[in-house]
Amino acid sequence: MGAARALSADSRAKELYDDARKLLGEIIDKRLLQARAVYGFWRARAAGDDIELPDEGRAVHTLRQQQETTTGVNLALADFVAPDADAIGGFAVTAGIGVGELVARFERDHDDYNAIMTKALADRLAEALAEMLHREVRRAWYAPDEDLRSEELIAEQYRGIRPAPGYPACPDHSEKRTLFDLLGATRAGIELTENFAMTPAASVSGYYFAHPEARYFSVGRIGRDQVLDYQRRKDLPLPVVERWLAPILAYEPEEAPSLV
Repeated sequence: MGAARALSADSRAKELYDDARKLLGEIIDKRLLQARAVYGFWRARAAGDDIELPDEGRAVHTLRQQQETTTGVNLALADFVAPDADAIGGFAVTAGIGVGELVARFERDHDDYNAIMTKALADRLAEALAEMLHREVRRAWYAPDEDLRSEELIAEQYRGIRPAPGYPACPDHSEKRTLFDLLGATRAGIELTENFAMTPAASVSGYYFAHPEARYFSVGRIGRDQVLDYQRRKDLPLPVVERWLAPILAYEPEEAPSLV
């Protein structure tokens, strides 16, 4: 029975793979989806836990780990930028232009299977575009001789990281607004909702850090002292900051977070 179940599962996986390849082929042949990207680089310098961009008159605000870590070091993304003269990059990519129309076509035909498959493929294509763009950026910026095999790329055995606002190393989704303004991301057809979700949905954005010791990490829970410092740096009302940081707060806010 166990072998029979395994064979059945393998057959379903093979069928799903074949269906995805067939739909992907149709998308490519008929140009049903469009992919676009925008990226940029800016002079930067670390100032405490902020990353100042002197030419832009803006700053990227980062958060520092407060909980005990296995390394004994409490990181912030600003640690990967020099305090005098350095640079960071940023990007936004999408493979979702046309997804809405294609999904609507399948739904009119009551074909929920291919509607869901379209969304999944668009998500994977967006991630692939982000990976390809990062490779080109590394080669043009600080790793001109990089020549990694596919397995090494998958294992992220390259120098540099591309953390995204809203993810563990920079958990504040509202930082996307600064990134999108710097990039002029709307030129690529990518916009932000009032809650800082990206549209089209099959979109990816983030920063480029080139420091040879840059690595991904999780900020984790933070206390009120750091939130107050972060609020001062962002110059926003405390309830607004607490709203965006709610998932990582190590305390209960004194008042309900505001939406404004």
